[in-house]
Amino acid sequence: MDDNTFTQGIEPGGLRTRNEIKILICYLVSRLKTPITKSQLTDIICDEGLANYFELNQALSEVIGNGNICIAPQGNDEILMITDIGKSNSDILEDDIPYSVREKAFNAAINYQTLLRRERENNIVLTELENGYNISISVLDGSDEIMSVSLYAADYEQAMQVKTKYLSNPTKVYSGIISLLMA
Repeated sequence: MDDNTFTQGIEPGGLRTRNEIKILICYLVSRLKTPITKSQLTDIICDEGLANYFELNQALSEVIGNGNICIAPQGNDEILMITDIGKSNSDILEDDIPYSVREKAFNAAINYQTLLRRERENNIVLTELENGYNISISVLDGSDEIMSVSLYAADYEQAMQVKTKYLSNPTKVYSGIISLLMA
């Protein structure tokens, strides 16, 4: 099989060779401060249209197999960790990947990890009612609930819009409510 990737799912400017994909994988895993799982990495790269799903998974298997990345258990998940060899290779080869691709992938990874952290820190429950949805939002500080709010939404789409908008900037919502109550 040649080294060209399938083009399905790849946006213009995306990676088309397995070697480029391997470099991007090592680049991301070595640059992120927060651990990342295989499925998270796949979601990030594929959602951005940077590589074909099947080629990405093959490249990931290869960088694990050749010792550039190792897998470590973390709770119920397995996280990807860069090895010294992988870090060195990434540092040497990162310029083989266009800066725009590296930046797009890195920013997408940071946004993805931020969303996951916000979902852990904020408990949001959608409860279907007879004529709409109830949205319960609990803001947590560790295990302490520091604020709880319930809202009504007319339908599922509106409930999801509220959830998504809230998770995009929970601090702004919390600060706004506190400011209004303390004014």
